[in-house]
Amino acid sequence: MKIPWKMKIPWMIPWMMKILSNNLHKIRREIANKQRVTISFGQSRSITRQCRMNCVNFSRSRKVRLTMTDDKQKSSIPNNQQRVVFCDFDGTITVEETFVAMLKHFAPELSSQLMPEIYARRLSLRSGVRQLLESIPSERYGEIVEFSRAKLMRPGLVELLDFLDEKKVDFAIVSGGLRIMVETVMGDLVKRASVIYAVDVDASGPRLQVNSKFEGDEELVSKVRVMGQHPAQEQVAIGDSLTDFNMALQASSVFARDRLAEYLDEQQKPYTKWDNFFDILENLSQKWN
Repeated sequence: MKIPWKMKIPWMIPWMMKILSNNLHKIRREIANKQRVTISFGQSRSITRQCRMNCVNFSRSRKVRLTMTDDKQKSSIPNNQQRVVFCDFDGTITVEETFVAMLKHFAPELSSQLMPEIYARRLSLRSGVRQLLESIPSERYGEIVEFSRAKLMRPGLVELLDFLDEKKVDFAIVSGGLRIMVETVMGDLVKRASVIYAVDVDASGPRLQVNSKFEGDEELVSKVRVMGQHPAQEQVAIGDSLTDFNMALQASSVFARDRLAEYLDEQQKPYTKWDNFFDILENLSQKWN
């Protein structure tokens, strides 16, 4: 079997080094005659050593490049990682902004001060939402859960989940709000999600304390960091507001509505408008079939 010349190069290096070493003195003499200078024995050894180092480095780098190329060609992305859907919760899965409504209800005065600053992007989500949540007494945690129970979800979610299951595509819920609210609103449907990323709170102290495993510089839940946990050929983002902005910029394709659509217009980032999950289902069905 004929071996491609690219595969021969690393194994030719020792042979090339031997030839170079055997002919070095001849080369040295020719250079000296032409240049009319004398190359000392020490200089000769230095030249030999440098040539050998260059050859070895070339050999190593070549082997690394060949190994990386071979691994890349042999690697195969599992079917369920060819595509991943990242979906916001508040105002996206829910008809209304559940988390924002909760903050306004349980921290009305502070919300009226901080919300406009957050939406104007003068105050980071990380700082603003943390201040709001940690201003709420822990004794009201049970009321927050009850506040979430009656919230409605947008139509078409079940049908979209059925379609994604059929295509073996992961559906990740990524919320900048509370995990307990996601679980309370979705009920049994929460099991249909591949994973849920959201904010957890500790209610053991006098006031709520925020915990987030994916906290970023600007967000309590860095949705871009979350996306990094699910590498795929196509990453689809579904959202509606500022909390989804960075995720949308990173995604291969975006379904945007409300404030998110406005922010993306400013950045000239392409997106598909949507009203309910039937719109997304129809679009993905045409695209993936």
